[in-house]
Amino acid sequence: MAGADGDDSLYPIAVLIDELRNEDVQLRLNSIKKLSTIALALGVERTRTELLPFLTDTIYDEDEVLLALAEQLGNFTMLVGGPEYVHCLLPPLESLATVEETVVRDKAVESLRKISQEHSPVDLEVHFEPLTLVMPTLRQAAEDKSWRVRYMVADKFSELQKAVGPEITKNDLVPAFQNLLKDCEAEVRAAAANKVKEFCENLPEDGRETIIMTHILPCVKELVSDTNQHVKSALASVIMGLSTILGKDNTIEHLLPLFLAQLKDECPEVRLNIISNLDCVNEVIGIRQLSQSLLPAIVELAEDAKWRVRLAIIEYMPLLAGQLGVEFFDEKLNSLCMAWLVDHVYAIREAATCNLMKLVEKFGAEWAQNTIVPKVLGMANDPNYLHRMTTLFCINALSEACGQEITTKHMLPVVLKMSNDQVANVRFNVAKCLQKIGPVLDNNALQTEVKPVLEKLAADQDMDVKYFAQEAISVLALA
Repeated sequence: MAGADGDDSLYPIAVLIDELRNEDVQLRLNSIKKLSTIALALGVERTRTELLPFLTDTIYDEDEVLLALAEQLGNFTMLVGGPEYVHCLLPPLESLATVEETVVRDKAVESLRKISQEHSPVDLEVHFEPLTLVMPTLRQAAEDKSWRVRYMVADKFSELQKAVGPEITKNDLVPAFQNLLKDCEAEVRAAAANKVKEFCENLPEDGRETIIMTHILPCVKELVSDTNQHVKSALASVIMGLSTILGKDNTIEHLLPLFLAQLKDECPEVRLNIISNLDCVNEVIGIRQLSQSLLPAIVELAEDAKWRVRLAIIEYMPLLAGQLGVEFFDEKLNSLCMAWLVDHVYAIREAATCNLMKLVEKFGAEWAQNTIVPKVLGMANDPNYLHRMTTLFCINALSEACGQEITTKHMLPVVLKMSNDQVANVRFNVAKCLQKIGPVLDNNALQTEVKPVLEKLAADQDMDVKYFAQEAISVLALA
């Protein structure tokens, strides 16, 4: 079969033209997906001189077709003749990188990054860098009247930084980033603030500290007291990471005052974001430097009116405990952990129970026996049945971590005693608890202590109590 002019050699291009003009989107998409086959049929020279110019000049289509094209071109290096000719792929990809649809642009940029690694240093300078000619456009976008355009520049800043390289970053992107951090729109400042750590990490090592201290840190200091809580929160989520980049002395002198200010911020999210990233600072200066300001911030968050804030600080407690050490924890934070067990919100009580288990895993069974277990077991006599049930939930969580001896000597007697509770919910939770801790106990305790109590509960007047008791007997093979 020949092309319209009878020349077999023109057939692949002629067919491609016809298919790309077809009204059927699926047919056009299939054609794009066959590009590598067409390129093989054409050979490297005709792919460079005919196929790529055709694709560059006729890029207009449905987004899914353009997306497929952007992806295909990222794998075309050998089809155009290898790294020596890979710059031929730049024009079509550059055009795709400017289309309206975000996913197409992103895929084109991804392919551009991919082929940039296959350029020689000389070809990068001659062919690829003029793409990033992009700088006038980027500067214009960073100062665009529409805040949404400036926001997108801020949001993609790290990718831009990696694409243009260290020299352009130092000369052009540092001033642009400063301006974005000072932008009049909070959304833009927040997007830029979120990129501070990543931007600083990717700066060239030879001048990194000077650039950060001279150009970036002054902007960061202003953002710490920004009027918008989203900006402050975005900064707080990344600022601790600067300590590992700047080192101990700079952290103590310049960053520590900023951390302390954020720990006192009126916005809970700001304080939480600082606390959740403490491990970065701990690696560099040790957490004791922060402890005096850290404690009031933790206490405020622990007692915050919003239960989700309380929940978040509970989740960070094992991390804090490990960093602060057992003595500081027992002196300052132990009482908080116990208070959460009687919170009026079930999710908080549940998280507090899980927190105790993680603390025991961190500090050990002996610590648990001396500090946690007595307080937990004391709640078994609480007049509020919800608090009595929390005792059972804690025992469920702690038994394995505490081990057989503590569970048998201290926890089991309390559970067995609670089988006489007047509230059916407590009694059936006793049955569930015995089933849970059974594998930790020895056979003698199971036969002489657990089995009689479960048999008594299996004859309970309440149907739920009966059910869970019978299930425990079955699971523990006590029948």
